Amino acid sequence: MQDLTVTLIQTELIWEDIDRNISMFDNLIGGIQEKTDLVILPEMFSTGFTMNVRNMARPMDSMPVKWLRDKSADKGFDIMGSMIIEEDGKYFNRIIWTKPDGRFFTYDKRHLFRMAGEDKIYSGGTENIAIYLNGWKIRPFVCYDLRFPIWTRNINNAYDLAVFIASWPEKRRDAWRLLLQARAVENLSYVIGVNRVGKDGNEFTYSGDSSVIDPKGKILFHQDYDSVIHTETLSYTNMTVWRKAFPAWMDADKLSDIRG
Repeated sequence: MQDLTVTLIQTELIWEDIDRNISMFDNLIGGIQEKTDLVILPEMFSTGFTMNVRNMARPMDSMPVKWLRDKSADKGFDIMGSMIIEEDGKYFNRIIWTKPDGRFFTYDKRHLFRMAGEDKIYSGGTENIAIYLNGWKIRPFVCYDLRFPIWTRNINNAYDLAVFIASWPEKRRDAWRLLLQARAVENLSYVIGVNRVGKDGNEFTYSGDSSVIDPKGKILFHQDYDSVIHTETLSYTNMTVWRKAFPAWMDADKLSDIRG
């Protein structure tokens, strides 16, 4: 199995300005010269993490979605990020994963951040997905999902890489960093976390702390506060060797064994 090369973009976002954010990411992605298989954008990359769905939500046939698909086709690599989608009268914090051949996949954020009122405005997702890229099985999640190990559990090595995109505030950065490592260790998988930096329209500050972590919990890359475009190659061999040498996944409890 071949290795997987991923590029993460950690940057400030322009508050509730879809056109300017799309223009910014168009330039950032357009400037990527390194060979890569996947580019990862932060949560709600076109608006910032906002509850203003009346003005910021867009349907699936809107310009931001079309831009994402066109950019993937033009650059020849997969791109993923979340945006605010309106569908059937409901609002979703939705990851849209686009492929150069025109295919796309979606994942709706499962765990809605009640402390910001997200649960009162958005509808939560009900299904995990696994996306295949170069033989790798990749499972995407959004921000608050990181805190819930049952939802992110890697049953029978169902995925090789978990990607968490986020708008995770600086004041809880210790939890972000700790939980990213925990998810990697317990699931014997690579974990990537892509967060934003800067300050949003609600005056929340973001420290970034985007990271790439291997299945043993080793931090391969970490960047706080500064904007960065970073490319990392993940070794499939290293992961499979570790899973064979330390097959903790074989002793995992079944969900039916858990008693309240």
